[in-house]
Amino acid sequence: MGRHRAGAHDASVRGVPGRDPLFGRGIRLSFGQLRHEGAGLRTGFVSMVRELPGLISVTVRLARQAAPRALVAVLVSEFLGGVATVVTLLATYRVLVPLMTGGPTAERIAAGLPALAAMAGAAATGSLMRAISKAAVSRLGPKIERLAYTRLLEGAAGAELAALEEAGFHNLLEAARQGTRSARIVITQAAQLLAGLTTLLAVGGVLGVLHPLLLPLLLATVVPKGWSAVRSARARFASVKRQLELTRQLDVLSGLLTRPDVAPEIRAHGAGPFLLGHYGRLSSLAEGEQARLGQDEARLALAGDAVSGAATAITYATLAGLLIADAIPLAAAGAAVIAIRTAKAGLTSLVMSINQVYEQGLFVLEWERACAEAARQRLRSGPVPLPPHPVEIRADNLTFAYPGQARPALDGVSVRILPGEIVALVGANGSGKSTLAKLLAGLYLPTGGSVSWGGVPIELLNRRSVFDRIALVAQDFARWPATARVNLALGRAEQAEDRERLRRAGAASGADTVVASLPDGWETLLAREFMGGTELSGGQWQRIGLGRAWFRDASVLVFDEPTSALDPRAEIEIFDKVAGLAAIGRTVILITHRLTSVTRADRIYVFEAGKVVEHGTHESLMRVGGSYAAMYRLQAAQYAHAD
Repeated sequence: MGRHRAGAHDASVRGVPGRDPLFGRGIRLSFGQLRHEGAGLRTGFVSMVRELPGLISVTVRLARQAAPRALVAVLVSEFLGGVATVVTLLATYRVLVPLMTGGPTAERIAAGLPALAAMAGAAATGSLMRAISKAAVSRLGPKIERLAYTRLLEGAAGAELAALEEAGFHNLLEAARQGTRSARIVITQAAQLLAGLTTLLAVGGVLGVLHPLLLPLLLATVVPKGWSAVRSARARFASVKRQLELTRQLDVLSGLLTRPDVAPEIRAHGAGPFLLGHYGRLSSLAEGEQARLGQDEARLALAGDAVSGAATAITYATLAGLLIADAIPLAAAGAAVIAIRTAKAGLTSLVMSINQVYEQGLFVLEWERACAEAARQRLRSGPVPLPPHPVEIRADNLTFAYPGQARPALDGVSVRILPGEIVALVGANGSGKSTLAKLLAGLYLPTGGSVSWGGVPIELLNRRSVFDRIALVAQDFARWPATARVNLALGRAEQAEDRERLRRAGAASGADTVVASLPDGWETLLAREFMGGTELSGGQWQRIGLGRAWFRDASVLVFDEPTSALDPRAEIEIFDKVAGLAAIGRTVILITHRLTSVTRADRIYVFEAGKVVEHGTHESLMRVGGSYAAMYRLQAAQYAHAD
């Protein structure tokens, strides 16, 4: 389900059935968003109806917390709307009784006026209740979506970093994002479902009062129409899934043809006509899919109308028989006809709502599961606060494995970092340097061994107090689509308006020279994809990232390849300033491949395959002549050769 039939036929021309010649299996949404796509097509209608109460209950609980008054308004207005339907149908019967008892006279018309007034009042009440319900749902839907998304984001932001990097949890979060939007759809469709259900119950109750045989007649008339509505709804859902895939593919192609980052290659390689050709092909498939849906709906509607028409004819024949047998009065037969027509009108909407509530409700269940899992994975923190003064940081026989990885990223690592020291971690990519830095910073918890601050294991410490002591500058630091001021001050957002602090951080990192060239200075938006935004070079961004560390003014600074995009002169300048931080009592953990930058470190740890193979000062490691010395001489030889 969900594959566009025309696309599959097109792909089979190339001898690969079920595949698109440009996109292969097609461009689908992520696993989390697709988890329940098309579920309404794969589940029997009776099974869907049986599961609906459980699916709706999750959203109703959200609604009760998000906007209880609006929820009560929906429930009360739909109930009163059902009562109004009952009163309208019974009043119709009361109006018809005097009018159909012989010819109409002024007396008979006058006798029917109270019932006519009741019918008009009930009809007006029904309209008012529908308007109140619609207005309440329009308030309720956005509040539910906001509450659901806020809870999901709170859970994700408060979860352990290792949990966010776990594939299963990540996929669950993606499905849950869809669930936050689905909660809004569910409450809207549930209101329509309730309206359709109350209408059917009201009609059934009225017919049961008029004559016991009229209720099965209602079923005989409505069930064929319901069958047609179910089949039409499923055909429409199937077409929507196919149409969605085509729309995604068309969006990708239109994006490629208009994006500035790929425009040079499209022109240089002459790829424009190729992409336009496929755009035309996929557009034709989309048009064909819409035409096919129209034909299917017309065929199903014709079949449903034919069966329903036959059932209606039988119903009318039965009503005629009851009239001939004098089993019911003519007025009751007229009211029954109106009631049956009312039931038919609400049935199609009811079936569509059931399909939508079921499919979207499954995503809401994923949201509930994700929130529960996020709560289980909540950042674990101990009760012990850090002392106000700088403390020693240690790792003892530390072991750590990433979720889903059999091989540990760190195996038996021990390091010691004293306050005010510069400690360098060096080694090949993937040797465990960055992982150790994150463990020392409390971003991960050890799998084995221990990390301690001031002699206290990190599991016992208040980890947020640990985070407050750290400034982290990673090679892939976040580039926020915000102003230069926000980008630099985000580590201490509450101090963003402190101009003196901003000036010092900008001067120390060189970010002030970057900002001086921007059109709006510190208020320049650093996001070229938005109107008025500006893009920075890699080196300029790196100065902004370094400025973030200076602005944060933390006692422990972790620099992970902090100058990879800077030229050698700028790099020397930055490392001179880093050394100055240590001189005033800051602790610096430095990760870099440029070994000339670590010669002034108080201690150097050399990593290989998750283990520390050497440690010491630059001079002692050079005397040993091991891995560090070999790497240093290799880099020095390259620089000498370049000269």
